[in-house]
Amino acid sequence: MIAGLAARIGLDRVRRRGAAGAAAAGRVWAAARLAYWLRWKRRRLLLRAIRKRRQLRAVTDRTAGIAPEAILAFATLRNEVARLPFFLAHYRALGVAHFLIVDNGSDDGTLALLCDQPDVSVWSTQASYKLSRFGMDWLTWLHWRHGHGHWCLTVDADEILVYPHWETRPLSALTGWLDGEGLQSFGALMLDMYPQGPLDAAPYQPGSDPVASLPWFDAGNYMIQRHPVYDNLWIQGGVRARLFFADNPRRAPTLNKVPLVRWNRRFAYVSSTHQILPRRLNRVYDTLGGERMSGVLLHSKFLHMIANKSREELARRQHFENSDLYTPYHEALMQSPDLWCPHSTKYEGWQQLEDIGLMSKGNWV
Repeated sequence: MIAGLAARIGLDRVRRRGAAGAAAAGRVWAAARLAYWLRWKRRRLLLRAIRKRRQLRAVTDRTAGIAPEAILAFATLRNEVARLPFFLAHYRALGVAHFLIVDNGSDDGTLALLCDQPDVSVWSTQASYKLSRFGMDWLTWLHWRHGHGHWCLTVDADEILVYPHWETRPLSALTGWLDGEGLQSFGALMLDMYPQGPLDAAPYQPGSDPVASLPWFDAGNYMIQRHPVYDNLWIQGGVRARLFFADNPRRAPTLNKVPLVRWNRRFAYVSSTHQILPRRLNRVYDTLGGERMSGVLLHSKFLHMIANKSREELARRQHFENSDLYTPYHEALMQSPDLWCPHSTKYEGWQQLEDIGLMSKGNWV
């Protein structure tokens, strides 16, 4: 009897071990299958970019003068003549040596302004922004052609990067530290800035700091989860979630970005700069519970011209995958609403953002 009971116990142990082994084997197989799919996705994105290069016309190509260790900035834009003077001045002051910009059919003088800049190379296209993966196919080609081996900063014209000690430490100090730590990417939160009062009541003067016109932000209403496929932190919230997507916060725009990367021809952004492949580049956070250094992209979307830009977007339907879902959002912006509330926070500097927890200096001292 004892022998029979021992035999049954032994059999149960074997069965449990077998089940655990099968589960472990299933996890290994699932991980291998995902890695294979992501490799092919990255290759498809690179092939798309190579094909889409034919949509670009070089207007002013000064890339022959790019130095081996130059920090490069990449952007796709349209009708940004008002923002560009400060945009260029800010990033020049940080140490960007050359700008590679795709102009998508501007008609406000943007193209002429860019062509007059000695450190800017410009490509022009009238092709669909939406069908080029919102400009990322064009930029992926320029990354592939000119960015290999460089630290590349990929930003929109309405994004102003700040990071710990940015006023006294240029990008070369940041990238040098990242190189020393063996890191190839740097993460940032896109922080929506806005005025107090109606959006059209705070005129903006070209060349001035947009944060002076948009000094307020939401400090605490953010949702964070780890993306199950790309391994990035998926962040939503802020003023747009509070006012325009309160009924369905998961439809709110994504705020996490990986704007600064030591580029390799094998890399490709997946969705704007929110996600990148290989996915190890998305791990711009500490997986052991500590803090990794990060920055903030001060987002000047809500300058006084937002109503006209929203009206144009409703007509062009180029900025969202499913444009119909965002029609009410653009219609609301056309009314120049007041985004401010009693819980809004006035911007004071990067130290404030670190104290709040929206950026971190990690172990960069």
